[in-house]
Amino acid sequence: MKLFIAEKPSLGRAIADALPGPHQKGDGFIRAGNGDCVSWCIGHLLEQAEPETYDPAYKRWRTEDLPIVPGQWQVKPKPKTRKQLAVLRKLVKEADQLVHAGDPDREGQLLVDQVIDHLGVKGAKKTSIQRCLISDLNRPAVKRALDDLKDNQHFMPLSVSALARSRADWLYGINMTRAYTLQGQKVGYEGLLSVGRVQTPILGLVVRRDKDIERFVSKPFYEVIAHLQTAKKECFTAKWVPSEACVPHQDEEGRIINQGLAENVVKRITDKPAQVIEQKKKNKSQLQPLPYNLSSLQIDAAKRYGMSAKAVLDVCQGLYEKHKLITYPRSDCRYLPKEHFQQAPSVVLAIEKNAEALRQGTLNADIRIKSKAWNDSKVSAHHAIIPTQKKMDTSRLAVNERKVYELIARQYLYQFYPKHEYLETVVTIDIEGGVFTAKSNQVTVIGWKVLNSASKESGGAKDKEQGENTTLPALRKGQTLHCDRGELLEKQTQPPKYFTDATLLAAMTGIARFVTDQSIKKILKDTDGLGTEATRAGILELLFSRGYLERKGKQVRSTAAGRGLVDSLPLSATTPDMTAQWEATLEAISLKQVNYESFMAPLTSRLGELISQSLAELPTGLRGLKGTKPAYKKRKSYKKKTAKKAAPKTA
Repeated sequence: MKLFIAEKPSLGRAIADALPGPHQKGDGFIRAGNGDCVSWCIGHLLEQAEPETYDPAYKRWRTEDLPIVPGQWQVKPKPKTRKQLAVLRKLVKEADQLVHAGDPDREGQLLVDQVIDHLGVKGAKKTSIQRCLISDLNRPAVKRALDDLKDNQHFMPLSVSALARSRADWLYGINMTRAYTLQGQKVGYEGLLSVGRVQTPILGLVVRRDKDIERFVSKPFYEVIAHLQTAKKECFTAKWVPSEACVPHQDEEGRIINQGLAENVVKRITDKPAQVIEQKKKNKSQLQPLPYNLSSLQIDAAKRYGMSAKAVLDVCQGLYEKHKLITYPRSDCRYLPKEHFQQAPSVVLAIEKNAEALRQGTLNADIRIKSKAWNDSKVSAHHAIIPTQKKMDTSRLAVNERKVYELIARQYLYQFYPKHEYLETVVTIDIEGGVFTAKSNQVTVIGWKVLNSASKESGGAKDKEQGENTTLPALRKGQTLHCDRGELLEKQTQPPKYFTDATLLAAMTGIARFVTDQSIKKILKDTDGLGTEATRAGILELLFSRGYLERKGKQVRSTAAGRGLVDSLPLSATTPDMTAQWEATLEAISLKQVNYESFMAPLTSRLGELISQSLAELPTGLRGLKGTKPAYKKRKSYKKKTAKKAAPKTA
């Protein structure tokens, strides 16, 4: 008997549906007509053991016990899912062949591997385990995956990488959270002070942005615009480009801060002749935007519809598991395997049926066009999020489900439209010895952007800068013009903007731009930023629920507790540098470039230093704050029973 172990019941049912009938449904499994069986986990059936499992003395939170480092790691069954684990135990014993059907990512690999290890599978039965990679729950796609089983051994480095991350997060989170919670109590703060490898740098990002805004002092700066005419009375504008002689009158961004200088330029150029000294024309293009991964989808949904990262993920799970309208949503990849190109006609037909707003877009799509999205070398365990071939009456979908489906569908349709092309013209003009530039971008082929212009939610084009023209008159080098007048624009420097859900997610995925160390910056550019596609939404919600972040309209701001925590932590705990180094090593583990010990040993050594540092100084910034108390604090005897709190989430 072949046993398929899926990550969730929905995936298990999809696998069973692709196996021969008749089907016999049991308690926690489905048996197919050919004798094969499908069962499933319910997410994580196992969890990291709490500190008191290793030593009962750890029930009480004490600084003298820190750092807590298990000698031999233990996992334990989750109480709510023990029954399903017992079902799997029985079926695994019966099975001749095991098939790992966890989700196609690092965590999905570990989740099922860990259950198989916990159930004591050994020898040939373990080495012969096969891997089934499913990213589309519709029957034809599942059948293709069942016909293309892999050797599970090839994916073990992914599992080891996920295991290292899980244990490292436990070590860092448990120890740092206990240390700072105990320190907080010394200054009267009774809330849990949760510290994590990913959540705390994110919090630090928001805290520093908020402080920058508060400290910001707006200053005036000046620009000069020339209003020009040709001999045929054709009008356009050009912007002054200050010379090197103006450097003493500019700020660090190159803006003129001397009003008198700018006013003098206005006077000099008004009602004066001008001459074209250079004209450059260049044909430019914008390739089709790649299909979505989860983060890019969450960012767009936040910008267009104000949806939180968690709301988008929840909607996607429904579209994937319940409605089977999209492929696997927790993907970090924005590319597609070349073989998927053959399915394009049927996917486009499904979009035509499912998304009325995109119907015209499907009719005008040219499925012969093959964008750069189809690239096998960029695809690993999973591919970009795209619509499936399933057609359904989408009036049954909730409003947010339709919105997210249409975003995913439009992004897919982009691939079957030409590049967006335009002619960029830059003209350099001399007026009384001063240099001015005029620019224009003229669309020559609208290409994929036609889908944006047809979308009511597209947001429209951004405002043109002064000196940028929709079109320019026909000009030639040496041509004489007339400057009717100069115009002085007085502007104010603007503070950084508060984070929103969209910009905070963008910061997490593009975290490299927030660091100055070039070696760290390169690591972060080569990884996926802070957190993973699957964890970012949960981590953000955790920061809100713990009272470290709050929403004010669309703005995301730090609370007094969030600031107090960041101010009390060492800089290394609140910046992305450490996480960048972790992620680089974890990625190297998954690629078999380094081993587990080379990651865990330095971390364990560093942990002692961090604990000593945390205990050296009291977190005075938290004095007088009550904090957000977890549920266990509601008991009257909280202070005596603090130690009974289970290990908090600390990613």
